[in-house]
Amino acid sequence: MSAAAISAPLIAAIAERGWPLLIALVLALGLAVLRQVAFARPRGRPAGWDGAVTAVVFVTLMPARVSLSQLGLAMSFRLVMGDLVFGGRGRGFLSPAAVGLAFLLYSFPTSDTAAGFGMGTALAAVAGGALLLGARILSWRVVAGCCAATIALRLAWPMPGDWPVWPGATLIVGLMFLIGNPVAAACTDAGRWAYGLLAGALVVVLGHQGHAELPAVVFPALLATIFAQSETPGLGARIADPAWQVLWAGRRAVTPSGKIVISVVRGNATGPSEVDGISGATRSGIGVARMVRFWLGPEGFGPFLARLRSGEIR
Repeated sequence: MSAAAISAPLIAAIAERGWPLLIALVLALGLAVLRQVAFARPRGRPAGWDGAVTAVVFVTLMPARVSLSQLGLAMSFRLVMGDLVFGGRGRGFLSPAAVGLAFLLYSFPTSDTAAGFGMGTALAAVAGGALLLGARILSWRVVAGCCAATIALRLAWPMPGDWPVWPGATLIVGLMFLIGNPVAAACTDAGRWAYGLLAGALVVVLGHQGHAELPAVVFPALLATIFAQSETPGLGARIADPAWQVLWAGRRAVTPSGKIVISVVRGNATGPSEVDGISGATRSGIGVARMVRFWLGPEGFGPFLARLRSGEIR
């Protein structure tokens, strides 16, 4: 669904910017595939292709005047430091496309960060965002909070004269695919409102500091993401409590045949593979159990542990 949503503004951008963007897209997709395979093989797991979607988002938003060497370096940084180092999509806490764009803007500063979008790309971005909202991949609370903060601050604090009166394709695509990235955004209803409001406020603040539209949406996407990681303190934070972590000691996680059996249960644990849940934070405990099961499974360290048990590795 995300691929279909970003395809609309991508096609419109290629029609407006021509073959240079198409060449950049081919290079970005090629690097994404190579890096995915390079990281998947040592782990003994199949390569995922989710990096292709973030590669498309990156290429769609990148400035028009970027050399292929700069593109390749920024793409490699995006893939490794924003995605693969965490184990792949859904396991990190940053928007990989925002990481790559921030690296590009910071490492190769230029006064011309315009992406060269026209009205067609802006309308296509709106259509792609509507598709994500309809599929409930994009939170309407994040969008509403970001728009509310941006509009309110712009009314009270008019933007510089070089900023467009109406948001262009850069801001729309940035909102839908960077700020609105469900992996990087807050995960509670109240948190999504606060996250969106913060991101929208930062867009206006950076605009007043002389930043163009692209850096004014990329850097807020990263800064707001850092806030999103601490928006639900309380009972769930007890997963870091040594008094709960010690309950895992001595539990049987895997049977001799390799079956993963560890679990977190409500109430008191009775079996050798059960761990007491956290009262009032059931989902947090279950989340930890799922994380442990994943890393013990075939996409984590499962193949290595199987070779260790068989004596193939000593």
